[in-house]
Amino acid sequence: MSVASTEFTTGLFDVAGKTAVVTGGTSGIGLMIAEGLVRAGARVVVSSRKPQACADTADQLSRFGQCSGVPADVSTPEGVAVLKHAVTEIFDGRLDILVNNAGATWGAPLEEFPDAAWDKLVNLNLTGVFRLTVALLDALRTGASAADPARVINIGSIAGIRVTSMENYAYSATKAAVHMLTRHLASRLSTESVTVNAIAPGYFESRMSAFVFNDPDAKQALDQFIPMGRTGGTADITGVVQFLSSRAGAYLTGALIPLDGGVVDCT
Repeated sequence: MSVASTEFTTGLFDVAGKTAVVTGGTSGIGLMIAEGLVRAGARVVVSSRKPQACADTADQLSRFGQCSGVPADVSTPEGVAVLKHAVTEIFDGRLDILVNNAGATWGAPLEEFPDAAWDKLVNLNLTGVFRLTVALLDALRTGASAADPARVINIGSIAGIRVTSMENYAYSATKAAVHMLTRHLASRLSTESVTVNAIAPGYFESRMSAFVFNDPDAKQALDQFIPMGRTGGTADITGVVQFLSSRAGAYLTGALIPLDGGVVDCT
């Protein structure tokens, strides 16, 4: 490949200097995404409810680039306001990439599923995505252009596409709603140089899936169930996020990308 070709390809996927917020960015998929963006040269704010986790993650990722930690509970209006203020203070009110990743799950038998758990997941997994996106719209619009739109990337789940054996009713319902919300927001913002897309991860290692990854037999059975024969890794999620955040993904909006090794489409 010639130098010119290399520069062209590199430029297509370049996110250096862009500003990004990653909610739920201190563990699991969120941490993978945040690290990938920092390593690619973006200036990143990671957020979660736990102050120490935010501080530790910011310290860890600052070895690779620019990263700040902002504790905030995005399931509440107060937490959203904290992040909005942080974007103003840290990024001078300009945001290029918003990754709505914060989420939780809950499993319980159908007739025992608690109202409190349902409300918690709706507030965090769905309402928080909507509320934070709306709150940061002015920052996303600032500096966005048709050639280089601002990007909203919502992290859904294959649980919002297909029914699994787990009794995680609120989780699957909220993730399906996030997928629809993504399309609705994409339609509304398509003329404002703000793209909105969703990634629906399959099986990645996180706190939510620890019960599988900590059991060698369960992990082996899971690998055998996935058509591609393995669970997802850091490069898988960070590659798709970088694509969506770069010039290469500038003409894509309203899309739902199953990132699952073929589980949705091949089983």
